[in-house]
Amino acid sequence: MEKMKWEVKHFDELSALEYHQILYLRTEIFVVEQNCPYQEVDHKDLVAYHVFGLNEQNELVAVARILPENVSYKEVSIGRVAIKQTYRGTGLADKLMNVTFSAINQLFGKKNIRISAQEYLLIFYSRHGFKAVSETYLEDDIPHVEMLKTTI
Repeated sequence: MEKMKWEVKHFDELSALEYHQILYLRTEIFVVEQNCPYQEVDHKDLVAYHVFGLNEQNELVAVARILPENVSYKEVSIGRVAIKQTYRGTGLADKLMNVTFSAINQLFGKKNIRISAQEYLLIFYSRHGFKAVSETYLEDDIPHVEMLKTTI
């Protein structure tokens, strides 16, 4: 896999170009690819830390969003995890999760982490220490499961 440059920035630290690239990739995947019209841009971005990976051409190809406690859940949460289609299956998603976990430790210390995972990704998130803590539910007509990674 090519060398990646990783960044972790609070919304207030993002350049307009970086935020544009983040929204472009998220919309490309969550709205267009998954054919799911929903409000992808939300006010949670304003309080989030954005984790993103840039390839050697400085193209944003991986992204995740960290939300502090009491924004989506009482725990710190990770969401909007997206990998550019041409980079899937390369191990990049695993690297993105590891960078995201490191960022959470640096920003908040050891914390439990809650996610709302698309059901087809249960095995992926299980490999990263998450356990299903809800029944399957529909979010924007896509099956999801709440998962929790216990670190404390």
